[in-house]
Amino acid sequence: MTFRRGVRVGLDWGDARIGVARCDPDGVLASPYGNVQAGETEVADLLAVLAELEPVEVVVGLPTTLAGTEGPASRKVRERAGRLAAATPVPVRLVDERFTTVEVSRRMREGGRRAKDQRSVIDAAAAAAILEHALSIERSSGRAPGALLLPDGRA
Repeated sequence: MTFRRGVRVGLDWGDARIGVARCDPDGVLASPYGNVQAGETEVADLLAVLAELEPVEVVVGLPTTLAGTEGPASRKVRERAGRLAAATPVPVRLVDERFTTVEVSRRMREGGRRAKDQRSVIDAAAAAAILEHALSIERSSGRAPGALLLPDGRA
């Protein structure tokens, strides 16, 4: 399989905000797009973003432990992303997101920005890092990244 052409959306699903990123149709550049407030209207708000960006798929970062196992945070993301998968025909995939927020925070500190003051920027930047990771996996393996999520939250 070769690299599939089309815009993809990356999500970093947090308790307060959902960071959103997008890539160009050729998958060359992933960039922060913005944030969606987490809560009661999160799925409807994300559906509006998907309608605007018209992606071929959504890549959601799945938080795992350093050992690669899933904990309470993973279950929460899996359940919330499952609600999105049930509400859209756009395929939703789960991709390991270990270290993305930590890496983005580190880069911001090195660039002279205080991470504490940049939380909303960090969320969208973490979504871009998740999306970059997914694009890299597909380019190197020729396969779609991560696991396709079913509407019931199972991959």
